Amino acid sequence: MTKTDKNKNTPNVADILIESLPYIQRFSGMTVVVKYGGNAMADEQLKKDFARDITLLKYIGLNPVVVHGGGPQINSVLEQMGITSTFIRGMRLTDKPTMDVVEMVLGGKVNKSIVAGINQQGGRAVGLSGKDGALIEAEKMRIVHQPEGDKPPEIIDPGLVGEVKRINPDIINTLTEKGFIPVIAPVGTGESGETYNINADLVAAKIAAALDAGRLIFLTDVNGVLDKTGALITSVDTTAVKKLMDDSVISGGMIPKIEYALDALEKGVKKAHIINGTIRHALLLELFTDKGVGTEVFA
Repeated sequence: MTKTDKNKNTPNVADILIESLPYIQRFSGMTVVVKYGGNAMADEQLKKDFARDITLLKYIGLNPVVVHGGGPQINSVLEQMGITSTFIRGMRLTDKPTMDVVEMVLGGKVNKSIVAGINQQGGRAVGLSGKDGALIEAEKMRIVHQPEGDKPPEIIDPGLVGEVKRINPDIINTLTEKGFIPVIAPVGTGESGETYNINADLVAAKIAAALDAGRLIFLTDVNGVLDKTGALITSVDTTAVKKLMDDSVISGGMIPKIEYALDALEKGVKKAHIINGTIRHALLLELFTDKGVGTEVFA
């Protein structure tokens, strides 16, 4: 095969840019809320790619808002301090000493690392926690646990694990209007001033709804929603995705992500995406190419 023949079958940079053009035009001015977590936060190359992608979104006219997790980083610090964590339904039971570590790691180490990474790529990121500007008003989460057998349900006290009561987006809007990229740690404040640890997927969905975002994107460690044969479902509406849940095709850790996405869509978010953050530049590929790389959920 000659060089010319080979090039006929190989998309080049120009082809990709031309394919992205209508999406860039369509999304200009749109708010995009990205939940950043999983292995994409651990691999140095993926961290740099993410920072570049977020910076690029801002430069081409979108308004990215980042909400991040940090479970592995929290685990590491707790282990060093000799504090053992207990999980129920994937949620960390959080007493006061654990909450102090969670807030220190999320609002300090993890948040500032993401901010620094974006700024190094030419972005203007600002780190926030849900406590800043009364961004996240929270309340205590109640967990109902069903034991095996015929035992009655149990109400479990998760400690300082919270749910979102209300989002006050003023500080986010102020920052984005001034050209900044908000990077948000998922902790909130209760009505008595107590600090709550909140699931980052939940926070991202609630913030997306409060901002009337065009897109809500979950970066995960899996390719997206799979059908019963294990094949990736690239696009699915809310009716079909609910049936997949009823039929147990969607199960495990994907269920809460879908539930949060459905809630956001019901509250006005245009589309939600679940993509594999371990794919380099997955964020750009999902938004600006025809095929995408993950699952798109729409109302």
